[in-house]
Amino acid sequence: MPFQAYQFECARHIRDPKANPRPQGASARHMNIYNELVYNNLEGFLLACFPVLRSLLSERKWAKLVREFFAEHRCHTPFFRQIPDEFVQYLQSERGVRAGDPPFMPELAHYEWIELALSVSNKEAALDRIDPQGDLAGGHPVLNPVLALLQYAYPVQRIGPQYKPRTPPAQPTYLLVFRDAGFSVRFIELNPVSARLVDLLQSHKLSTEKALKKIVRELRHPDTRVVKEGGLEILRDLHAQGAVLGTWVQ
Repeated sequence: MPFQAYQFECARHIRDPKANPRPQGASARHMNIYNELVYNNLEGFLLACFPVLRSLLSERKWAKLVREFFAEHRCHTPFFRQIPDEFVQYLQSERGVRAGDPPFMPELAHYEWIELALSVSNKEAALDRIDPQGDLAGGHPVLNPVLALLQYAYPVQRIGPQYKPRTPPAQPTYLLVFRDAGFSVRFIELNPVSARLVDLLQSHKLSTEKALKKIVRELRHPDTRVVKEGGLEILRDLHAQGAVLGTWVQ
């Protein structure tokens, strides 16, 4: 057998030993050792990133999930630290809903993964263009570049062994996740209005005034002053926590 073909047979067997026989001539003992080493390395990276998801599954279901990911997904990166990224992609885009899966599993995995993703981000703010004490009311707020605004059907931040919802609540969950100046990843739960404000500042880079005027129109709120004061209070709080860095220097 050509060496490359032999390598492919080995790889197929390692991915899914039950479905793919051991290559002819390969030592059963050596292949079993290699299978175990590769699987344990893969599982180790997943365990480090998804402790809550692991705690919700039995040992058998967890091992089955890891094996299915290993057998079915084709990773697009050679970097070990990006294995959790690939796992999230597998759950969200490839796996589909299967019997025995918690209905919130893809969202919970994404929630657990985002902490790793932001902790290793190399994005940096253009500090020379930012006034940390700028006028939030009259200027263009600058969001932390290492930040994600997330919307989930399930309240993923509450899910654990004591809370495993079967159906999503009526209202979605909004979370703002960012890395602060001390390189700690922080999570803030937002209401729909504060989430919309962050979305407008992030995606459209509007001034505070224009963003709040847009929200007033969308809400059809009878008291513009209440919305504007509430929006400014939100921005001041996000600034104090490090999600807003200041305002752009004009």
